[in-house]
Amino acid sequence: MHRTFQILLFCLLTTVLGCQFPPQPERKPNVLVILTDDQGWGDLGIHGNQHIHTPHLDALARSGTRFDRFYVSPVCAPTRAAFLTGRYPQKTGVYGVQNGEEFMNLEETTIADVFQQAGYRTGAFGKWHNGSQYPYHPNGRGFNEFYGYCSGHWANYFDTWLEHNGQPVKSQGFMTDDLTDHAMQFMEQHREEPFFCYVPFNTPHSPYQVPDSFYQAVRNRKIEQFYRDSTREELPKTIAALAMCENIDWNVGRLLNKLAELDLEEETIVVFFSDNGPNSWRWNGGMRDRKAGVHEGGVRVPCIIRWPGKIAANHVTRQLGAHFDLLPTLAALAGISAQTRFPVDGQSLSAVLLDRDAQVVDRTIYSQWREKLALRTAQYTATSQGLFDLTQDPGETHNLKDSLPELHASLVRQLEDFRQMAASHIPSERFLPVGHADRAITHLPVQDALFEGAGLTYSCRWPNSAWMTNWDQVDDYPYWKVDILNEGIYDVEIEYTCSEANVGAEIVLELGEFTCRGKIDTAFDPELIPSPDRVPREESYEKPFKTLKLGEIHLPRGAGKLSLRALAKPGDQVMDLRSITLIRQQSPTP
Repeated sequence: MHRTFQILLFCLLTTVLGCQFPPQPERKPNVLVILTDDQGWGDLGIHGNQHIHTPHLDALARSGTRFDRFYVSPVCAPTRAAFLTGRYPQKTGVYGVQNGEEFMNLEETTIADVFQQAGYRTGAFGKWHNGSQYPYHPNGRGFNEFYGYCSGHWANYFDTWLEHNGQPVKSQGFMTDDLTDHAMQFMEQHREEPFFCYVPFNTPHSPYQVPDSFYQAVRNRKIEQFYRDSTREELPKTIAALAMCENIDWNVGRLLNKLAELDLEEETIVVFFSDNGPNSWRWNGGMRDRKAGVHEGGVRVPCIIRWPGKIAANHVTRQLGAHFDLLPTLAALAGISAQTRFPVDGQSLSAVLLDRDAQVVDRTIYSQWREKLALRTAQYTATSQGLFDLTQDPGETHNLKDSLPELHASLVRQLEDFRQMAASHIPSERFLPVGHADRAITHLPVQDALFEGAGLTYSCRWPNSAWMTNWDQVDDYPYWKVDILNEGIYDVEIEYTCSEANVGAEIVLELGEFTCRGKIDTAFDPELIPSPDRVPREESYEKPFKTLKLGEIHLPRGAGKLSLRALAKPGDQVMDLRSITLIRQQSPTP
């Protein structure tokens, strides 16, 4: 029975029959947050792109409020950490995208924790990118359900292996479509209770893969809008990225239609934004820079918020907003407590959303990637080398630092203060938890390993979704900094490939005096899985790996160095390695 009909029936019985019922508690609004990966501000029709069709996102913008200037971090993992915690990502321990730099400190309170504590069912469907091993895993950060992948990117978007609450599962069809399917199932399953549904899509991040119908539609158009320096544009990437964005739009439409089908439109706050600027040089409203840059094109992204009957429709707010504002804003809109362990840096923007005439407040927002650093106010943006008036020069073409030297010097001092704050929060060491009481299986992919020796490399320049190769010296080895949370006996499995010529390598997993030895006695040397790329890739391809049960190892409680060494290799290579898995046999010690 639809909720609207239930309400009408209740009113009828109360009025006609004079029945006395206890007052019904007001239902808390659902929250649906859609986060895209590498979609630029200019990748929406409503922002003026004449070569992309995004009817569902355009309609969402017309039915809600969109921010004229909404800022995120220059790259993926920091934006996600800021959204999840309401804090600058540097304060959460997230300052990069790989090799542990993307892990979010376990002491942080997440937006999922906040809504879960308020009685919400919480689910995440897509790319996580803030830590892998439990409790860094989404299930340990407030999400009742997780379907997707924890890595920074994935090798294949069609019929691939993902995970569901820590267990491997085979996805169906194109990944963005599949993630949408699972998010819709979650919303339907929890239609009678408030839910917080987080959908961090995997696209348009490379590899540039997209179903034929979307690709052909964009390729058949004549692209005439380009990045402001058109010599930098790579048209094949533009076509593929816009096609992936049109697929995103189609899936946003599916999510919105599901809310309508469930009669939950008026009871659901919908948020749409992106994690950084575009991942290629393409039209972006004349802004300077792209992903990984701290100028407008790298950090200014679309942000739309809709709540029918509550948030102003077809409105553009001039209030500066940012990723870390969403936690306090959504908590305020939902009427729940936003208690967090640490003070948030974000501000609740509920006032400007609920009242289109609310006063716009000036503020300063910082952006950082490696050594690049910028700040923004309502009027200016500054770097160490530049000062620009965004109200007159949104393309950042006229440098005012020499004409306004005192103002520039003052802003540069603020930048340096921020730089020192950020540096003070970089973790000195990060250990991967093993054997948590709530998760017996711990997966240690090579992307989280360190390499000893000059020969070992990843299968591509990006560790995420890669494997370790070039293991041709027995003195080289990978190792993981681990923290054994519960002492016990652990089964050891490795995922490997090995040619027939290299069968017979003897290996040992060791943590101090504790060891587990085995032998690669079976060849497994499959071909790479063909991937329908629209543009030549930089990432690894996907390939199958074989699981070898290496044996058992006793692991004592505490931190240490877990190493996988080769004792002997009869051929040229030991093996290619994707991961180690540790499975705790016995109950955790008190």
